[in-house]
Amino acid sequence: MPDVGGQPALQARRWLPRRDLVVVCDRGFSALLFLDAMRRARITAITRLRLDAALYDPAPPRPPGTIGRPRTKGARLPTLAAILAAEDTRWHAVVVPGWYGAGERTIEIASDTAMWRHGGLPVVPIRWILIRDPEARFPPQTLLCTDPTREPAQIVGWFVRRWTIEVTFQEARAHLGVETQRQWSDTAIPRTTPCLLSLFSIATLLATRLSARQRRRVVAAAWYPKPRPTFADAPAAVRCAIVFIRRGPRGSYFGSDSLSVQGS
Repeated sequence: MPDVGGQPALQARRWLPRRDLVVVCDRGFSALLFLDAMRRARITAITRLRLDAALYDPAPPRPPGTIGRPRTKGARLPTLAAILAAEDTRWHAVVVPGWYGAGERTIEIASDTAMWRHGGLPVVPIRWILIRDPEARFPPQTLLCTDPTREPAQIVGWFVRRWTIEVTFQEARAHLGVETQRQWSDTAIPRTTPCLLSLFSIATLLATRLSARQRRRVVAAAWYPKPRPTFADAPAAVRCAIVFIRRGPRGSYFGSDSLSVQGS
């Protein structure tokens, strides 16, 4: 998966050689080969990190006249699990906007730089971040960034934004038929998915043009109450509005002007 997932990032770097690219990945991409490839391509990679990862200080300066292969690491650092349990760890409160769709959330973070190394694999300089919840509503989490100069709060903010992308793909699969193409032509399949993803944006934009009464319609079940509408309610509201526009209140083709387009 890291080999396949790294190809789009490297292709984007070839297309945009001067842009600042940031790739946010899940735990499956926490591999030294993948992170080293991103670092050499000047792409900032952010992913999760194990609490027992082997972290080291940078290699000390090489004295003149030293014989042998240069050192790649310095002294071994405590594991992140030990830092998490230590009483002298310095925690800083940070307010993160858009915390997994729940608005602002105050968390505590501890961060530092290190060298991540494993035998036979490249040595990658990283910035690690420990995250804990003051209210203990979620277990501690650990992130890494291949650019040690990035601010910890910015790294956390980038990683949280991954949630909205995942929700978009999940909703597109559940309600718009993404990944269920049945075309015989190879060229039709890569065209269908972008069209369905653009339909996600069109349905969302049309739903925002509806009146407040139409937007508040919620399709709920007895075992799953919903206090607010979800994306599943947005296409249903748009369909009702389009049918009402085409037929009108008395069967004509002119009705409500809640949408700016008619007969779409």
